[in-house]
Amino acid sequence: MKNLSDIKKDRELINAIDWDMTPEEAVRLYLEWGNNWTRGNYVIRSRDDVSHYFVVNTWKEKPVVYLIRRNSDEALELAGFEMPDEIQDAFIKANGNHKGVYAVDGRVKLWLKKELGNA
Repeated sequence: MKNLSDIKKDRELINAIDWDMTPEEAVRLYLEWGNNWTRGNYVIRSRDDVSHYFVVNTWKEKPVVYLIRRNSDEALELAGFEMPDEIQDAFIKANGNHKGVYAVDGRVKLWLKKELGNA
């Protein structure tokens, strides 16, 4: 599995990241794609349609950021890494200590974009 440093070296992967994709939207698009209406222009037509997006997983002791590659067949964790303490503290303050998988937003999203040169 890649880490943040590996992603920084892969401009093609960085350019493929969908900064607006959420875990909920990914499920709606890729797992329920035959049973819903489109919200915009993005429609899943086959397993060749792919999204790359970040999530924050809080099932471990510390929150972990994962880069996910999702198509209609599977979701692969391409990279995983922890946030800096300051960003992690802000995330926990905003979301509590609840277990789950969250979209990246707020300070986490700003930090990631800055790290990857997309700020």
